[in-house]
Amino acid sequence: MSFNSISVLGLGKVGRLAATLLHQSGLDVTGYDLHPPKEELPFAVKNFDLTDDQALQTELQNTQAVLSCLPYHLNIEVARAAHAAGIHYFDLTEDVATTEAIQKLSRTSNGLMAPQCGLAPGFVGIVGADLIARFDQCRACRMRVGALPQHPTGLLGYAFNWSPEGVVNEYLNDCEVIEEGERKTLSSMEWHENIYIDGVKLEAFTTSGGLGTMCDTYHGKVANIDYKTMRYPGHMQLMNFFFHELLMREQRDIAGQILTHAKPPVGDDIVYIHVSAEGLIDGNLQRQEFVRGYRPIDIAGSSRTAIAWTTASSVVGVIELVRDGMLLNKGFLKQEDIPLDAFLNTPTGSHFNRGQG
Repeated sequence: MSFNSISVLGLGKVGRLAATLLHQSGLDVTGYDLHPPKEELPFAVKNFDLTDDQALQTELQNTQAVLSCLPYHLNIEVARAAHAAGIHYFDLTEDVATTEAIQKLSRTSNGLMAPQCGLAPGFVGIVGADLIARFDQCRACRMRVGALPQHPTGLLGYAFNWSPEGVVNEYLNDCEVIEEGERKTLSSMEWHENIYIDGVKLEAFTTSGGLGTMCDTYHGKVANIDYKTMRYPGHMQLMNFFFHELLMREQRDIAGQILTHAKPPVGDDIVYIHVSAEGLIDGNLQRQEFVRGYRPIDIAGSSRTAIAWTTASSVVGVIELVRDGMLLNKGFLKQEDIPLDAFLNTPTGSHFNRGQG
């Protein structure tokens, strides 16, 4: 099912940029938000209560695809509305339960259901799958992503450039891994390790959702797969103290407010990606890596933070591939089924070729 119109729900930094990129890509875009931005935008904008499920279902009858850039807990209802309208659905969620519900919907959908199209899960899974495919026998794939301030201050060394709801969700929900061929569930903020990228010392630890559907895809094929978030050293210990010793895990909304108030967004951020795979090629044990540090770049006449442009470019590149008939147009799309080379050759995915620092 080809399409030329798309609705973008939620016009925060990522949603606004994604809608702009989709407009530049030639799609007819309408953006929706309860409090639309005051700046002039190149696409149509509607003031809309996105929690009104019945009104949303009616509104989506007028488009061919929808991208949700909303908090994860609103995505199931958006997916149901897209399913009822028979249109394509895309989102950025890291939430496992939300993705599982959308996967069930996809069994009877007339359009494509494609959650988890952001950075992690999303682009990092595309990269991981590309590395795995290079091996005759892959024994391990490790994926690490960190969205950080370039110039950290304080003990946390962090800034909330991403949704506080999403970060809290990742820090507290359980994580799935494959270890020695066995699928396991771990607590978040465990399996601590140190990583160096361009001489910068980082720590990495388990967080929820970053693997997307990779454990389903590679169970029985790759013996070890895991995903971790990267932060500056000391962050994990402090967050464990905050959530578990101070019991802030019992008050997630308040926890997000406290953290955002203490560590507001910054403009000079950096997104680190470290993906590695090991295994046999022609009988020889080898290791291959994809390691990048992405900084802010100018897109559509403005400087965009690294987390905004990498996330928006991830989902828009996937949408371009679907529109151009290079991916599934019905059912459920896994990120690991997206060819990396094809993604990087899309007008928007190509930003990943120039945004390295």
